[in-house]
Amino acid sequence: MMRVETPIDFASVKAILFDWAGTTIDFGSLAPVAVFKSIFSHCGIEVTEAEAREPMGQAKLDHIRAMFAMPRIAMKWKSLYGFDPKESDVLQLYETFLVLQKQILSTHSTPISGVPQAIEFFRKQGIKIGSTTGYTRELLDVVIPFAAAQGYSPDVSVCSDEVIAGRPAPWLNYRAAELLGVYPMKNVMIVDDSVAGIHAGRSAGCITVAVSKTGNALGLSESDVEKIHPSELHATLLGIEQEFLRAGADLVVESVVELADLFQK
Repeated sequence: MMRVETPIDFASVKAILFDWAGTTIDFGSLAPVAVFKSIFSHCGIEVTEAEAREPMGQAKLDHIRAMFAMPRIAMKWKSLYGFDPKESDVLQLYETFLVLQKQILSTHSTPISGVPQAIEFFRKQGIKIGSTTGYTRELLDVVIPFAAAQGYSPDVSVCSDEVIAGRPAPWLNYRAAELLGVYPMKNVMIVDDSVAGIHAGRSAGCITVAVSKTGNALGLSESDVEKIHPSELHATLLGIEQEFLRAGADLVVESVVELADLFQK
């Protein structure tokens, strides 16, 4: 299933910048969610999966700030501690997040099925492969060797702590394009499973492709997706597609594999 908002000239694409969790690895973007829920639980606040997923795509420090800004979480914090959450609280949770995230990344760095083959196809078309992420370099350095050992290795990677601001700002995309030596930005495609990523792609003047089935929006493991009745899954993905199109995506696909199929038509 695929929805196109804007006609795309696939032949004009010189580079593709892929997100990591939920787009190329970690089907369902499960690793970050588990850690966000854990760090707030340690503070006495049980956050929902929806709350943990809402700011996904942003730099992880900004993600925690966004969660603290949610009225229910802010009110719960104040009821527990007697004051509104402060920046020092954000930074303390962020340090805990980094430790816990590093511990579980090794088991959540498996490329999504078909991704290594799709990347090989893009390269054969002369397309350069880059990556951007809300992870810091410290975190991505854990992911890269595990993903590479299983067949996925982009030409360049840019992390949230290597630019002045992460998504939805465009700087990750500009930096990745610079490292790849590709311009103008209208010939760069970004592929992401978050609304923040789509906003960042549009702000950079890129072709924007949203991933609906393997990523944060659906938020399920591959085995759990297979348990959903096809009609229910179709309806859910249709709703996700509409959200991404409203966010400005030029194209919505279920997976990177489906995107590669479209390049071949």
